[in-house]
Amino acid sequence: MVGITQPKPGEHVNADGVWDLFRKKGKMTVFSLCLLLCADLLDLAVGYLTVTIEPLPPVVIGETVTLKCNFKTDGRLREIVWYRVTDGGTIKQKIFTYDAMFNTNYSHMEDYRRREDLVYQSTVRLPEVRISDNGPYECHVGIYDRATREKVVLASGNIFLTVMSPPNNISVVAENTPAPFSRYQAQNFTLVCTARGGKPAPSVYFKRDGELIEVISYTQPSTNEQGGSAAGVRGARPLISRDLDETKLQRSLSLLDPERRSARLYTESPQRVHTQGQQAYEPSPATEAIPETVVSREFPRWVHSTDPLYYFSHTHIPQSDGSVVVQARLTWTLNPQLDNDALFSCEVKHPALSMPMQTEVTLAAPKGPKLLMTPTRAKVGDTVHITVQGFQNEVFPEPLFTWTRVGGRLLDGSTEREGKVLILERVPAELNGSMYRCTAQNPLGSTDTHTRLIVFENPSMMKNTQNQNNAASRTDVLGLTWIALVLTVTVELT
Repeated sequence: MVGITQPKPGEHVNADGVWDLFRKKGKMTVFSLCLLLCADLLDLAVGYLTVTIEPLPPVVIGETVTLKCNFKTDGRLREIVWYRVTDGGTIKQKIFTYDAMFNTNYSHMEDYRRREDLVYQSTVRLPEVRISDNGPYECHVGIYDRATREKVVLASGNIFLTVMSPPNNISVVAENTPAPFSRYQAQNFTLVCTARGGKPAPSVYFKRDGELIEVISYTQPSTNEQGGSAAGVRGARPLISRDLDETKLQRSLSLLDPERRSARLYTESPQRVHTQGQQAYEPSPATEAIPETVVSREFPRWVHSTDPLYYFSHTHIPQSDGSVVVQARLTWTLNPQLDNDALFSCEVKHPALSMPMQTEVTLAAPKGPKLLMTPTRAKVGDTVHITVQGFQNEVFPEPLFTWTRVGGRLLDGSTEREGKVLILERVPAELNGSMYRCTAQNPLGSTDTHTRLIVFENPSMMKNTQNQNNAASRTDVLGLTWIALVLTVTVELT
């Protein structure tokens, strides 16, 4: 220590310590002596106080958490206060206080939000933790100053509580749907898997038919990825012979009409429609189920004999509650022949889950849409709705519906209309027997279904027409009578 010389070997230092050294050597200064005395007095007055908090592993939302504040002191305890730190440490909110003077404890939270309990003086329990409980906490311990007995000496410790939340919702959709089907041009297809409510962000991956898909990760899709890819990742599947038969392609091309639609079957014959609509006076159903045309499963030579490359990307979207929305995209060149009826699943892993969450979809082309026409007995002047009610199979992705009138334009003059419902307002008698085609298509295939509109006479409109005709005839008779009278008077006067 400064100001004190070490005693020579064999020299005795008595119990008086520094005073003995000062008396024998005279080397200690008055200032150094005062420092030693002050340190000795402070040690006797304050004692010691240390505070530590046991670290906690990450906890899952809904669990019960115990925060333990350990302290050691030889002084007299005054209080223990727990704080929750928010806004990056700028705000400290009291959550619980233990008053040692009165041996009482109380919460600083409102009654309806009170959830914490004091287990043992410095130990606080938080039942059913929420994401909002995530963050730093501090434990402040105060003891009495031995010198004055009025001041309180404080020491504190801190801990960060990490609250995890598993995803509460996952879903798979097809991007950019509904979309048309193309027999003669390859197109890319993208599945989007969205996982919501996870904290921290979960990991997302895809499987096909129960097997993990090997993917190529990318951040931004480039233009050269829009074309077809010929390399496979799960092994090559040879196409069956009929798919390589060029006569199939020529046949399908020959069936296209000038508007590049498939030629229709004999069920669209207008004469057959009109003869059936005028067979008898007994009312017949307003619609008749027409067998759908055969779903084309013919694909041109751009269909590769191997599976495509799968491209994978994902984005993280932070939410205000601390959770993260993860969107994962799987993109490949669609092969309708091989991908039809393929089962794709999206799986989500998270540290708060004991096993992955999963949702799955089966790619399928639409087959046999069921049409409903209301009213069932359409009369002249009624507004008719033709609605797609469903399919003979589950369809994914969402189909695109296109309505056309066989042999003519729709009632509003357009050639076609999209949507699940076709509305014909105030149908005239001329539409009796007309046939309507509903084309349902998605990137995997297309199918057509036909329905025939039978329009019945409207008695009320006929009555109004007859009344108008009678009134017109009476007016004509009166007019002729007046003309005859005028001519007679004129002849007599002349």
